Amino acid sequence: MKRNPLSVLREVFGYPAFRGRQAEVIDHVLAGGSALVLMPTGGGKSLCYQVPALCLSGLALVISPLIALMRDQVTALQQVGVRAVVYNSTLRADEKAQVRKAALTGKLDLLYVAPETLNTEFFTDFAGRLTLSLFAVDEAHCVSQWGHDFRPDYLEIAKLRALHPQVPLLALTATADPQTREEIQQRLGLSQDPLFSSSFDRPNIRYEITQRKEARRQLLDFISGRHRGESGIVYCLSRRKTEETAEWLCSQGVQALPYHAGLDPQTRQLHQDRFQREEGLVICATIAFGMGIDKPDVRFVAHIDLPKSVESYYQETGRAGRDGQPAEAWMVYGLGDVVSQRRLIEQGEGTQEWKRLSQRKLGALLGLCESVQCRRKGLLGYFGEAHPGDCGHCDNCQQPPKALDGTELGRKALSAVARTDQKFGAGHLIDILMGRHTDKVDRFGHDSLSVFGIGSGESERTWSSVFRQLTAAGFLDVDAEYGAFLLNRLSWQLMRAQTSLMIRQEDESTRPPRSRTARSARSTTSRSALPQAAAGGGELFDVLRALRKKLAESQGIPPYVVFHDSTLREMATERPQTLDALAQISGVGQVKLERYGATFLSAIRDYAHPAQQDAAHDSV
Repeated sequence: MKRNPLSVLREVFGYPAFRGRQAEVIDHVLAGGSALVLMPTGGGKSLCYQVPALCLSGLALVISPLIALMRDQVTALQQVGVRAVVYNSTLRADEKAQVRKAALTGKLDLLYVAPETLNTEFFTDFAGRLTLSLFAVDEAHCVSQWGHDFRPDYLEIAKLRALHPQVPLLALTATADPQTREEIQQRLGLSQDPLFSSSFDRPNIRYEITQRKEARRQLLDFISGRHRGESGIVYCLSRRKTEETAEWLCSQGVQALPYHAGLDPQTRQLHQDRFQREEGLVICATIAFGMGIDKPDVRFVAHIDLPKSVESYYQETGRAGRDGQPAEAWMVYGLGDVVSQRRLIEQGEGTQEWKRLSQRKLGALLGLCESVQCRRKGLLGYFGEAHPGDCGHCDNCQQPPKALDGTELGRKALSAVARTDQKFGAGHLIDILMGRHTDKVDRFGHDSLSVFGIGSGESERTWSSVFRQLTAAGFLDVDAEYGAFLLNRLSWQLMRAQTSLMIRQEDESTRPPRSRTARSARSTTSRSALPQAAAGGGELFDVLRALRKKLAESQGIPPYVVFHDSTLREMATERPQTLDALAQISGVGQVKLERYGATFLSAIRDYAHPAQQDAAHDSV
């Protein structure tokens, strides 16, 4: 072993101690062991292989799914003096040759490669000649066909490992249900190796899921009311919607850019680079954006369309608050989302088994959306982690919804489906229940049905909620081709009074109320609310941010690669006056101390503290 892991953590990365199970994982790897590591986004997975790579002799090979992710991680490592490079399709032939030479001559600590690179005879031959210390498989859920981001080329990892059977393999992911975990272990030969699982809880994230009413206006209220001038991601289902949403937000004074796979590569890269480097920019994106984002200061993730599973929701919302500071996961959804997602599943090219599993995963997400219990309890429960609930940091805990017996409403809705021969969607059925004489109702003679008008005492919003919750609870299926509701076994049980239905009572207001509790919770830890003992600390933090931005721009790197916000906050609070004192700030390693220390100390010293000015004036 070349170096002590704790010394590496402190001297290279500038952190005083390991967090959670990091030390256990690192000790296991240093002893030659392989493992599957489950840690939440922002939980410090990368250090679990980066630290051993600097402690062991040889080269650590890191398989990472996206070029952008590799680039950002390598840039951050190079900033702290680590010999790390990427090897992928973006390199020229001569650059690849230089990387191979450096790897073969022991001049590298970590080599990041894309899974597609593994699937070539040339790379296999090259890898066979390397002296490897470790295999690290990042985003390991991509190896599972049941995972939400399956990448076939990840299957080549097993073949590559066969060339180095004694080299430990560390598979890491933030998102894996029990079935996905089992497949990762099986495919990567980890069935006999330990599983290191940390809590999936992200206590700094506040969760809110609400009914869609006016999606754009709700989104604008959310951003303007809670996150004006902060970085965030807005996820949309379609490419067109990302562009329209970004354009509309810009027209409302919110700086926003679209991102989707249909943009030309130059525009897509430009938008991603701007998001990484600029502060206060919002990206409106499809799921093509995000896995490779290592930006720590994303203050919110908003969904204006329903994701496809709880895993997807957790993975996407996990891009908020990677720095541990307060962040929000906000989503609006409606019945149309349910129909769209189920149609996409049934019209997809997967096997029937895959479709059934996908429908179950969607059903679990709908259950989370419609739940009246603590969001955190339901979310963590999906991953097999117990939580007592009442977290106090989600919409259901802060503004508890009312649950009511919806059995009779459900029977009326199902009867309307049955009386119309299971050929129609929610809009037409609601018209029938409310007794509306539309052209469609009159044309089909549905005004003569026994169910016509039996729901006139309820609002359209209530009926829309009933159909949505019936679908979420499995009492209705949806025809994939036409979007019509279909009855099933549970439908008949409810209509025959063999079971009951509890539903969430919807807020009838035109817009959801903003959460004062959420705002007050955020304000206590926002960047403008540093400890009062350091008066003016908020202003000093802004001074340090401006300095960081200038230094980052001069090097063409994202600001957070210089220092994270949390490091700047600590500088603004502690106000170190010497290099030794600055070295005690979390996130200031030896190389960064030498590179930036004098510059930041000068800025701190030059900052005119009001109390110091008063003291100087009094002494004259």
